[in-house]
Amino acid sequence: MRIRRNMGPIIGQAWTGRHVVLLHCTVNNQLNMLYKSEHAPIEPARQNCAETLSQLLSIGYRIYGITALPSNQVQYFLVL
Repeated sequence: MRIRRNMGPIIGQAWTGRHVVLLHCTVNNQLNMLYKSEHAPIEPARQNCAETLSQLLSIGYRIYGITALPSNQVQYFLVL
């Protein structure tokens, strides 16, 4: 007879859901704010928005949307 125990998630187990990152950038290419889902893989953000965006695209994120925000800002919505 097998006994199954609920041991919870395995340490190091890959996250299987979607990951979301929001970048708020100024029109002068400065990163203002970065928001991410809790388990989203990410590299350290740079002050240069284009460099941060490049890093995210290189690890597999895709741009899902771009929105103009007040105060001359742009929001990039990325999904992995």
